[in-house]
This record gives sequence, C-alpha cells and structure tokens, in this order.
Amino acid sequence: MRPNVIVFFTDQQRWDTVGPFTPNLDRMARHGTQATVALTPQPVCAPARAALQTGRYPTTTGVYRNGRVLPPEERTLAHHFGAAGYATGYIGKWHLGGSEPVPADRRGGYRSWLAANALEHTSDAYRTIVYDEADDPVLLPGYRSDALVDAAIRYVADHHEEPFFLFLSFLEPHHQNEVDNYPAPDGYEERYQGRWMPPDLAALGGTAHQHMGGYLGQVKRLDEGLGRLLDALRSMDLLDDTIVAYTSDHGNHFKTRNGEYKRSCHDASLRVPLALRGPGFDGGGAVSRPVSTIDLPATLLEAAGLPVPDSMQGRSFLPLVRDPRAAWPEEVFFQVSESEVGRGIRTSRWKYYAVAEDAHPWDDPGSAAYREQALYDLENDPHELVNLAGFPSHAGAAAQLRERLVRRIAEAEGAEPVIEPAVERPAPPQAMTDPEVRLSGSKPVRFGHQRPGARQGSG
Repeated sequence: MRPNVIVFFTDQQRWDTVGPFTPNLDRMARHGTQATVALTPQPVCAPARAALQTGRYPTTTGVYRNGRVLPPEERTLAHHFGAAGYATGYIGKWHLGGSEPVPADRRGGYRSWLAANALEHTSDAYRTIVYDEADDPVLLPGYRSDALVDAAIRYVADHHEEPFFLFLSFLEPHHQNEVDNYPAPDGYEERYQGRWMPPDLAALGGTAHQHMGGYLGQVKRLDEGLGRLLDALRSMDLLDDTIVAYTSDHGNHFKTRNGEYKRSCHDASLRVPLALRGPGFDGGGAVSRPVSTIDLPATLLEAAGLPVPDSMQGRSFLPLVRDPRAAWPEEVFFQVSESEVGRGIRTSRWKYYAVAEDAHPWDDPGSAAYREQALYDLENDPHELVNLAGFPSHAGAAAQLRERLVRRIAEAEGAEPVIEPAVERPAPPQAMTDPEVRLSGSKPVRFGHQRPGARQGSG
C-alpha cells in the first residue's frame, strides 16, 4: 500500500522560528526526520515554488523571478503522483499561474483545486478568497491559515479511501503587502511582541522590532493548524500511512540586508524549516548534511515507491535518512534574482556568493561573468555579520569555494562562467582569521534542542 503524501508549505518562514514557538512541528521533527540545514534554491516566491513542484532549478524551468508562468510542459509532483493513481489536490497560494483565477492549463496538473495565484492580493487575515476548479470564487471562513487547514481536512476526509497527494500552501507568515504588516490572529501579536529577536536582526536593525510579534503570532497559529491536521489524520486512522512534509519557500531578513524581506545570500533569506514524518521517515533522526528544498520532490517520490525522473536536478535525500554516511554533496547551490543576479553555495562551514555586476536583476536569468561578493565563516560567524570576501587571510578558502561554485553553476545551467575574485581588502579582526582552512565542520543542531537566540525585551 502506497502512502498518502501531504506537503504543509508556509511562506517566508525563518528556520530559527522552529522550537519554542512550534511545539507540534518540534514533536513531528523529533519523532520523524528533520533536515537541520535546509536551504531554498532561490529566496523569492515563484522561483522557489517552481523548483519545489518540479525538482528543477529556476533557470531550467524559466521561472527565475516572480511574474513568470510555469511552462505547461514542465512535469510537477501532481503529474508524477497522478500518473501513479493518486488523487491530487492543491489548496492555497500558487503564484505560478500569472493571472487570477489560474487557468486550468496553468495549475500544474492538480485535479482538485482550491487556490489563488496571489493569495496576498485576494485575501486578508480574516477574509480568505480562493477559486475552485470552475474558477468560481470561494470565501473560506475563519483566520486565513485556519481556513486553509479546514479545507485540507475536508479534502482528506473526501479522499481517505484512495491514495492522495495534497499540497497545502499558506501565505503566513508572509506580510500583507498593501499594509506591509504581519496580521496575526487577534491577541497573538501581543503575546509574542518582545519575546525574542534573532541575533542577526538584533545586530542589524531593520523592521523586526516592529513586526516580530505579528510574525511569530502567525508562526504559532500555523503550528496549531499543523497539530489539527495531524489530529484529523489520526482520527481517520490515516496518520501512520501518510507522509507529512513541512517546509517554506524562503526566509525573512526584515529589511536588514536590502530594502525588503528576502532576495539575499544570507541564511535569513535562504534557510528554511524542513521536517518529515510518516513511512520512511519516522525515527529517522537528524539529517545534518546541508540539503535543498529542490531535493524534496525526488525524496517524496522515492519514499512513495515511485520512480524519480532523470529530468529532476534535485536528488532524494532518503539515503541520508537511512545512513548519514551515504554519498552526498558537501555544498548546496542557490540562485538569486530580482535584487541582483547572484549565485552561491553553502557548506556546513562556509557561505560563498558571487554577483553578475553587469546583469539586469529582473531581465537576465544568469550571466557568463560574476564577481565574488561574500564569504562567511558560519562556524565562527553563524549570523553572517563579518564578510570575509577579499581578505588575504581567507583567499585560500575563497579559491576552493570558487571552483566548487563554478562547477555547480555549470551542472545546473549548462555553461561554465568566470568568477573574478573580490577586490583585496585589509585583514579582518584577528578573531575572524583561520589560517588552517577547513571546508566543513559545523555541528548539527536539532530543532528540539535549539533556542533561537537570546531573549530580547520584556515578556
């Protein structure tokens, strides 16, 4: 019997919100499998979503920035599960269809549909409007994330006698665009305002002090929704037969790294929660090697006993669940668009990033030439506050990482670019030098044992 599969997909959720604010996700991660270092392949909405649907890089699908439509010839998870006899359903935010409502031929092959292309524009916190298969608007009652969980529970109840694949896509904890605010359920912002501030945001400022209460309130309500969905599966005797994967499209740096919330090379933009439970993942523990959410489609297909298409550029990390010593790349590759045309890699120890200085951030998907822009030693500087690019003390590490990045760009995009070193700068503070460079070496952190940063403020 093949397992059911549900993807619980949030929008703009930082990896370090997991733990004290998410007891249901924390419990799921501890009893299932968690990827302790999971990165998006692109820290902006549509490209990250296209990659998660197809297992292919944004420059491969053509969805390398927002506003581009997923080509109808691209095969998604819905196509692969549907071909294997699964009922397939999509609920929530799509952002790959280009118009509202999303035309049937732009829905990625999903048979059941209750979604909006840009949910942030068709709804607000207490008025959730999505469209059904007939393109009719549907008003879902309740707070927005609750309304989508309710719809998911109805979908599971309607399809419990057949294998199903459900992609449940929230807007939270994304901001409400027209007011640039994070509207949490009534009372939740007050509960969390001043409770906690990540060290990078505490050091860099931005809008986090204004918005963190609402943001964490949204995260908390999402976690409560996860708990309700798992309870519903249990009540229908489906919990042990269902894979549930929890992740997000990208993180949030709260206007500290540029003028908005993502689109940067930093872990605040790139790093997301990733945990799975159910057949193949229960008791799996922690995957400590860095993985990408582009690897999730292949992982879900393999866990369901389905073939992984050769066209997928992501690879299943199920072998790492079974054996932490399994062969796996030391680095994760990522692309950046809209703010700049950037390419980078992240290892357990290092972040290395280059930018195409002459490329147009919106119009150009890539470039033949880049310049090294950022190098962070994540073991000694986990919050990426000291950029080591251009320092002679780290030229050796930069050179090795540069070679790796060139290779990964060529593998993903089909052409080998030139990456120029950063302009040399004076040596950094002594505490940041590392004469014996190692390209790996940070220790894994389990969700259940981490406390994300020092407590800030009152409450």
